[in-house]
Amino acid sequence: MQLDLSGKRAVVTGASLGIGAATVRLLCDMGAEVEFCARNETAVTQLAAYESASGARVYGHITDMGDRQSVETFLSEVSSRGPIAILVNNVGASPSRNFQYMTDEEWVELHELNLMSAVRCTRHFLPDMRQEKWGRILMIASGAAKYPGAALVDYAATKAAMVATGKALAGKYGRDGVLVNSVLPGLIHTAMWDRAAGEVAEATGAAPSDVLANNSKSVPVGRYGTAEEVANVIGFLCSDAASYVNGAAIDVDGGQGTHV
Repeated sequence: MQLDLSGKRAVVTGASLGIGAATVRLLCDMGAEVEFCARNETAVTQLAAYESASGARVYGHITDMGDRQSVETFLSEVSSRGPIAILVNNVGASPSRNFQYMTDEEWVELHELNLMSAVRCTRHFLPDMRQEKWGRILMIASGAAKYPGAALVDYAATKAAMVATGKALAGKYGRDGVLVNSVLPGLIHTAMWDRAAGEVAEATGAAPSDVLANNSKSVPVGRYGTAEEVANVIGFLCSDAASYVNGAAIDVDGGQGTHV
């Protein structure tokens, strides 16, 4: 099975922690030169210093993907080093809030960050991929795209839109050798879930570890997933081993989803 990405250049957005950072490390270990971005300067500096098993380089950028000008600067800097073959649209936020009290501005801000960042990056790098007749675009969505909850209604809406966008582009550009797929993580143990567990613990008096343990009872495999387990699926989809996978929306949720 061909998993070597040597000679490829990849971009991963929102990669300071969690799934994004795990994906940067894995793609680099697979041989790809990786450019990534995040807002946290310390996290960007730390990840950019990663020494991969393949010897491939990692370049970090401090970027606010919710700001159009910041995104354009990032895209320009990346393209100055050459064409991109792999794009992982990973950046995203998932604030928990009450639908009835959400403002138009809050809806628009999350739309800009979660969906429009993916649209802008895809639009920018797609011509390179089409010219080379080889490309991989990954939309890192969420199980919430299929199973939305009221507390994350705007998040779910943006992630469902990412999946729909990926499906549409897969049908359009597959003949050009550009494969577009979506990955839908479920309960993955990241800082986001730690923060959510802390909020629940503060409200209920329970220990955060007990909150996490209780949440994982809904997963058939009986635990949270890891960022590395999601990155493994992303790495496969970026490789030639996935050369006939296009337009898919793949759950990485330990069997939690019940949709057929």
